[in-house]
Amino acid sequence: MSVSEENEKQQLKDVESAKITDAPLTATPHASSNTEAEYDRFTKHEKWFIVSFTSFVGIFSPLTANIYLPALPALSVAFGKSTELINLTVTMYMVLQAIAPMLWGPVSDHLGRRPTSAACLLILSLSCVGLALVPTSDFWLLMLLRCLQAAGSASTIAIGAGVIGDISTRAERGGFFGLFILGPMVGPSLGPVIGGALAGHLGWRALFWFLVIAASICFVIIILFQPETLKSISDRGLSNLYIIYRPVIPVIGRNAVPKPTSRPATVKVSRNPFGLFLNPDVDVLLLISAIGCAVYYGVTATLSTLFIKTYPFLTETTIGLCYLAMGGGMIAGGSITGRLLDIEYRRFKEKAQAKLSDQSETINLNREENFPLEKVSAVAISVVTCFYFYFQQARLRFVPIYIIIMTAAVAGYGWSIQRKVNIAVPLILQFIMGYTSIAMMNVASTLMIDLVPGQSSSVTACNNLIRCALSALLVSVIQLMLNALGIGWTYILLAGLLLLTIPMVYLAIRIGPIYRVKRQKRREAEMAQAAAMEVGGEKA
Repeated sequence: MSVSEENEKQQLKDVESAKITDAPLTATPHASSNTEAEYDRFTKHEKWFIVSFTSFVGIFSPLTANIYLPALPALSVAFGKSTELINLTVTMYMVLQAIAPMLWGPVSDHLGRRPTSAACLLILSLSCVGLALVPTSDFWLLMLLRCLQAAGSASTIAIGAGVIGDISTRAERGGFFGLFILGPMVGPSLGPVIGGALAGHLGWRALFWFLVIAASICFVIIILFQPETLKSISDRGLSNLYIIYRPVIPVIGRNAVPKPTSRPATVKVSRNPFGLFLNPDVDVLLLISAIGCAVYYGVTATLSTLFIKTYPFLTETTIGLCYLAMGGGMIAGGSITGRLLDIEYRRFKEKAQAKLSDQSETINLNREENFPLEKVSAVAISVVTCFYFYFQQARLRFVPIYIIIMTAAVAGYGWSIQRKVNIAVPLILQFIMGYTSIAMMNVASTLMIDLVPGQSSSVTACNNLIRCALSALLVSVIQLMLNALGIGWTYILLAGLLLLTIPMVYLAIRIGPIYRVKRQKRREAEMAQAAAMEVGGEKA
């Protein structure tokens, strides 16, 4: 017997051992905490509005960081500090950008999305007011307010991902997440354009007044219209919610029916997001997403310096416009990839249902272990126990293709600049890199939300932490690499880094279903224990 056959049999044993009881699995409304019946609180149009607004709010994290960059020379002159000291304000922002979501993410998973989002935007608005008025004699205050600004803005992505997890089923989550991620990923392209225009015409303080106005408008919209989406809170019904969870004008979700008071026991969600790093399948996806993001920032961080040397006819304004090529690719990639994820999910689910249609038992495909998202192939039937799937790809199937295309684009980008070819060539390659990078990150992020139900914000905060850390590391050494290796070979090295993620994708496909069933088994055991304690309490 070959090693692969032994591994396959072992995987089936692991899947079978995760079965809690020998009873048939039926598609009852409360068979699992992930059934689609829980997501009918909002209409389709209401969901799209929530996702669109959440995407817009999510733009603040990268926008606040990148809108500041064109003003660095002006700040150096205004505060009388060296460029190195002014760059510390960028470094401090990146540090808080990585750390803050690890606090706000778990808070939103327990206390609700609406008050947490409002609190973050309020902190962002007030810190921007302080930055717009900061005296040029107080450099320490500029540093402090930049840290507060990052603490408010950086968490909007993690909280927004939690909202997507709250309102979407697996069948529609890819499309929703594709739209949501557009805001956070287009921000780095729009930030320098907006920042350059404002700083060039109105001065560096105008940057912060612009952010005050934008963040305040979003804060008001949340207070007036945004409903609470966290199911453990919103299921109580609008009339039973505390005032902080009720919008002033409740037009969204006003027809939602409160859940019955007698609900199945639920599992207590951990308040410690670092515990998610103990899941190997999640760790692999975190690395895939982080490497793709780091290479993306490696390209954008060097764009202006490389373009001004290679194409001296460019001005600061036209260099800012060059960032739009990458942004356009990300808009296209986020939209198309999200819809493709939904189509792939439905196709493989229908295929699985067709294979089970002739069986006497029914399997609830909404249960995590019965429809693994990484891979689903043919059905293996065990007469004594239950049905099993040899998994075919539903989420990760196209990721290796995205990686290969992005690898070729990154390698070609470096050599096209070194050979000083027509500027259209690197701009087209930027579009391709934008498309494929957001496709990689979209798939990985969507799957991570699927893997840990109830901790959408926490797992996104972990994703943000790893991506920011790896991106900061690469950006800090990219100039040294360019000086030592030259432009062409530096981007060859980045392309090689991308290729390392291909075996990670297949590793995720291999180990993903095993660890998912183990988590599901642990959750069901905890639910059974909680239910037993509730029954014991009622008898007492």
